[in-house]
Amino acid sequence: MSRVSESGLPIEPVYGPSALEGFDAAQQLGEPGSYPFTRGVYPTMYTGRPWTMRQYAGFGTATESNERYHRLVEAGTGGLSVAFDLPTQMGYDSDDPMAHGEVGKVGVAIDSIEDMRTLFDGIPLGEVSTSMTINAPASVLLLLYQLVAEEQGVDAAKLTGTIQNDVLKEYIARGTYIYPPTHSLRLISDIFAYCHREIPRWNTISISGYHMAEAGATPAQEIAFTLANAKEYVRAALAAGLAVDDFAPRLSFFFVARTTLLEEVAKFRAARRIWARVMREEFGARNPSSLMLRFHAQTAGVQLTAQQPEVNLVRVTLQALAAVLGGTQSLHTNSYDEAIALPTEKAARLALRTQQVLAYESDLTATVDPFAGSYAVESMTDDLERAVRSLMDAVEELGGAVAAIEAGFQKRQIEQSAYDVTTSVEDGSRTVIGVNRFRREADEIYEPLRVDPTIEAGQAARLARLRADRDSGEVTRHLADLRSAAQGSDNVLRPMREALRALATVGEVCHVLREVWGVHQPADAF
Repeated sequence: MSRVSESGLPIEPVYGPSALEGFDAAQQLGEPGSYPFTRGVYPTMYTGRPWTMRQYAGFGTATESNERYHRLVEAGTGGLSVAFDLPTQMGYDSDDPMAHGEVGKVGVAIDSIEDMRTLFDGIPLGEVSTSMTINAPASVLLLLYQLVAEEQGVDAAKLTGTIQNDVLKEYIARGTYIYPPTHSLRLISDIFAYCHREIPRWNTISISGYHMAEAGATPAQEIAFTLANAKEYVRAALAAGLAVDDFAPRLSFFFVARTTLLEEVAKFRAARRIWARVMREEFGARNPSSLMLRFHAQTAGVQLTAQQPEVNLVRVTLQALAAVLGGTQSLHTNSYDEAIALPTEKAARLALRTQQVLAYESDLTATVDPFAGSYAVESMTDDLERAVRSLMDAVEELGGAVAAIEAGFQKRQIEQSAYDVTTSVEDGSRTVIGVNRFRREADEIYEPLRVDPTIEAGQAARLARLRADRDSGEVTRHLADLRSAAQGSDNVLRPMREALRALATVGEVCHVLREVWGVHQPADAF
């Protein structure tokens, strides 16, 4: 009897040659580093060097997060990944009434260039690749990073890293949006144009399926809705007058890695193949780099459990293995205690060690794409490709990603999938170790990391000093320039950069854009 995958597709008990009847290896696979990139985006993949090992970190104050970054770098992490607190993600300063109770809770609080300077104190930004999980205010945090690098004497052309900058998925699954979709797309196009000229090695967007998966999306939905969003970004950039091969090579993606290893490997392979064909056939891209779906993966936080948290070490290892066998370019492994609270230092170190064992003690880096030609994986890749294409076609029939978002299509699909998973856990048809099987009567007491509640007052005091010491007239002039650019068609990042240089705060910059563009109100908010 066959099982069903997370995407609802059949998994046969045995796959043989008949599973690949009509399979054209040259057309479907190609060689690693060659169109359609099913086998990976680079010819040598990990045989040249391992994937970039990122650890997502940030909590409390910039000083505390900086200390954690130094320890991660010393432990061997190859790239930093910054978590921002909720007020920063929403474009509010720490002393704004809207920020009360959330400062420093789920990430680091960044209010101005002073905080960003502290965050990266002693970190050589010309040598370290930095990923920042920030969306609606992505332009603001990127510019603060550039200004701090400038103070370190680092040429912006040498900076490498990624801003998530994927606001469409916020309307679908996560909710940290600010501006209406049309204005958000304009801001993203401005970022593409600015970085093409100023920060050419920076990945200007990380189009994310991860958060949709965490909200309940199946693997097929995760890929379909992510690629549909990506098409919308490409169209917005083209409409703004950018040439596809000028910005497409800096597009990157962000996916989840679940414990269902075979389907996850097939998912990543299908995603690369679909994107290569979309970019070539629909958008006429000619630069091979424009056709490559380069992605960061993070192990599935939603699959971690507060019950028997040490079992999460096993889950994370399996998820990391799926990401590596699927050909990820960088990887973050979750800490085993994240279902309880912010990770402790020990847990974060173990998460990094998990990647290091896979990279240096296994044979995963000895050969490229070891699953190529597998009856099971190739068949599952084809099945997923068809399912993803069908969902993408449904989005197109509604008028594209934005129109589908406004109609609530993606949100309804994901909510139904989340409901199905929840009911299957509750009725026992889906096993979750420690939750509905192999439970213990009483788990040991676990002491989580806690954020100092006085952080909010400290941030407010620093903001008061900054506003008292800065040249308020200069700040006002630069914010006026930003307002004029937002009202017109000039690129908003240049006046934004000068306002931030003059010590304007994150909240002040975002409030100017709120005043001009408004704030998004979801259709189901009333």
